[in-house]
Amino acid sequence: MEKLTATKNLPHEEWLKWRKMGIGGSDAGAVCGLNPYRTALEVYLDKTTDSLDLSDNEAMRQGREFEDYVAKRFMEATGKKARRANFMYYDEKNPFMLADVDRMVVGENAGLECKTASPYLAERWKDGRIPMHYQIQCHHYMSVCNADAWYIAVLIYGKEFKYQKIERDEKIQSDLIQIEKDFWEGHVLEHKMPDPDGSKLADSVLAEYFKDSLEVSIRLSGFDGKLARRQELAGEIERLESEKRLIEQELKLYLGEAELAENERYRVSWKPVSSSRLDEKRLKEERPEVYEQYKKTIKSRRFTVKAA
Repeated sequence: MEKLTATKNLPHEEWLKWRKMGIGGSDAGAVCGLNPYRTALEVYLDKTTDSLDLSDNEAMRQGREFEDYVAKRFMEATGKKARRANFMYYDEKNPFMLADVDRMVVGENAGLECKTASPYLAERWKDGRIPMHYQIQCHHYMSVCNADAWYIAVLIYGKEFKYQKIERDEKIQSDLIQIEKDFWEGHVLEHKMPDPDGSKLADSVLAEYFKDSLEVSIRLSGFDGKLARRQELAGEIERLESEKRLIEQELKLYLGEAELAENERYRVSWKPVSSSRLDEKRLKEERPEVYEQYKKTIKSRRFTVKAA
């Protein structure tokens, strides 16, 4: 492995810019189609545009701040020492593969990945299981750092701490390198967007990437079969939705004024819920100056399909 840049005291925006130079560990699972929270389309968008994702939330902040705690728990549990790397690395043979690792284990050719998880996701770590995109992340780091193994430690908030060792697997390494190479060279460098995967995440990426439009019309070619299938699916979805509503209506009739019905297998509730909403129509009529001051225009593109 080779050093790309020092990361100690590196401003967050600069760190984001360095990450655009290749595929990192957190990108690897998405590129392989195994990350439920990120798609290959998102990785492509990140690597091919100048925009920086500066978003942050409480979960992300806790994950960063608890990294030290997870590392300390790992050292206490194993008696091993783990130190910060303070560098972003790249693979000399495959320079598009980057690694900004949490810790390196002293005295071993291994590293440590620190994770935090909600107790609601504890099942994903049960009985020695490790979420697949995290496994891929560790294999990615092993490849870049030419390591023999990688430890992964997780703190499940308020519930438990656990760790596991993932051994190097040459077949996985070879397949992963090829997948990432194909993605980097065939999509990122060629500026060729990867195929969508049908997820809602892919919807949001396409909307962001093609948010602007031109008032032009192009010939529709090669989609007649898929559009016919789309019509079939739309009809089937409508039929299934109607069937689902009928079952719900029958249950509501059965409940009547009761809020709850349950047995050994199911629990059905129909409880009142209160919510407050702004009456925009009234505000516009009675306080037009306030409405104009606070209204927000949201630009989007509407997708429709009509039969000729």
